[in-house]
Amino acid sequence: MFNELYQKSLKLAAHKSSKTFLAFVSFIESSFFPIPPDVMIVPMVIAKKNDYLKIFLIATIFSTLGGILGYFIGFYFLEIAMSVVEFYGYEEKLFNLKENLTKGSGLYIWLATLFLAGFTPLPFKVFTITSGMISFNLFIFIFICLISRGLRFFIVAYFSYKLGDAFSNFMKTDAAKWFMFLGILIVIIFAVIYFFIK
Repeated sequence: MFNELYQKSLKLAAHKSSKTFLAFVSFIESSFFPIPPDVMIVPMVIAKKNDYLKIFLIATIFSTLGGILGYFIGFYFLEIAMSVVEFYGYEEKLFNLKENLTKGSGLYIWLATLFLAGFTPLPFKVFTITSGMISFNLFIFIFICLISRGLRFFIVAYFSYKLGDAFSNFMKTDAAKWFMFLGILIVIIFAVIYFFIK
């Protein structure tokens, strides 16, 4: 199923209305769809290099809007929310997360987790839905979505613009581990800065 959806997403990237389809895929990926917008961003930027900023903005804005939908699914529709969380195998992690949120550092743990979910290959929709389930602050949620998704999609769009097919091959093989490494590094840097300021 995933491979079929992946191939269909690639075909949409070559469609004359690819930007509309990118907006749609970016929106639904943040609440339930399993294929990330990066699959479309890379070939779209390679085909239309001068549009890389527009493509990055479309993906960021609509992914954030989709995240808000995921948030409200978690907030208002618990059964649907749990079915998505269970589909991705995160029900046990969700239970552990709720326990951690009751501790003093819970807010900061969730901020870091949400950022990593938006920036790395973690299933972002699980964390947008969970944010609604735990009634996380909506404005902070939107801000983190914009930052994490925007940073990720800008990197993907910019390097697709600069490196073309070489970056496309990188995305297929090594991107997941490097985005995870970079995301954790960013969180550590911000944590160190915060504790020094504090």
